[in-house]
Amino acid sequence: MKRRTFVGLPLLAAAWPSRGAEGYPAVVPGGSLAFPRDHGSHPAYRTEWWYVTGWVRVRGGEPSGVQVTFFRNRPRLAEDNPSRFAARQLVFAHAALADPAHGRLRHDQRAARAIFDLAGADESTTRTWIGDWSLALEGRHYVAKIPAREFSLDLAFEATQPILLQGQEGYSRKGPERWQASRYYSRPQLAVSGRVVVGDRARDVEGRAWLDHEWSSEVMSADAVGWDWVGVNLDDGGALMAFRMRDREGGSVWAGGARRGVDGRTEVLAPDAVHFTARRRWTSPRTGLTYPVEFVVAAGGVDYALTPLMDDQELDSRASTGVVYWEGAVTASVAGRPVGRGYLELTGYGSTLRI
Repeated sequence: MKRRTFVGLPLLAAAWPSRGAEGYPAVVPGGSLAFPRDHGSHPAYRTEWWYVTGWVRVRGGEPSGVQVTFFRNRPRLAEDNPSRFAARQLVFAHAALADPAHGRLRHDQRAARAIFDLAGADESTTRTWIGDWSLALEGRHYVAKIPAREFSLDLAFEATQPILLQGQEGYSRKGPERWQASRYYSRPQLAVSGRVVVGDRARDVEGRAWLDHEWSSEVMSADAVGWDWVGVNLDDGGALMAFRMRDREGGSVWAGGARRGVDGRTEVLAPDAVHFTARRRWTSPRTGLTYPVEFVVAAGGVDYALTPLMDDQELDSRASTGVVYWEGAVTASVAGRPVGRGYLELTGYGSTLRI
């Protein structure tokens, strides 16, 4: 497939301001999320993403990991410019396929101004796109169509459980100040079906996935350089999300999470109830960055050991969002017993991340 070039790339350096959130609405406690409206975009806020990760397999075959993420950003540039070409909103997309038989992450990325029908993010429901890449909510299914360079994804993710509101009814604190927060909800235990194409080989797949939708104007304190995050679909039908905002010494500036039981009850995890302990590290042969690819995550009194599907799941997005990070499929176990599968995200291990 021919690689497409999208306008708006010179603006990417301005898409992620280094400090502060002046001119954007703050996320503060109170209020509640309303659906279907909050499935859509929130263009007044600085940053927003729809993030789908999952494990899939061909029947009788080995598992692979898939990731599709669409980002929306309001750079606050040229907002008074009446031109239809003015970049009031930017849209980015990342897609990845983790196949242990291949040994490294296949990934692709796009970036564009939200102008005309080139790219955009619908305000009324989940529908975001860049050219022929798209993610849309259709009834109970999220549908992703990603014709990337090294692979193609045509997948449906069916909601099988109620929405999981993160934090306090969707207000998710990320730092010591109350405005260092996001609006955040998840859709765990999505049933995956569809097709993955690599080269001339098409495979029908099935599996389980997780969707996060999050928007904010400022989520990081000045003391934080990045975050570690994990979302796990537990084998018993439950779900676990845990994160920490990490400082320069590898400690936690803030932490939190949620654990939903098989009975549907959700436990909100306070900062002192979540701890990440690295067990093993891996160094990228391309960027030289070192990531802790195995963790023990203590969440609510339970120690979850995370093991990657493969080590090399580094995603280099310097051509779009400008960030290099590790985004990988992992298994979770407790006391040596497998209990679930999910994804681990590690950011800020190169330069400090500022969003």
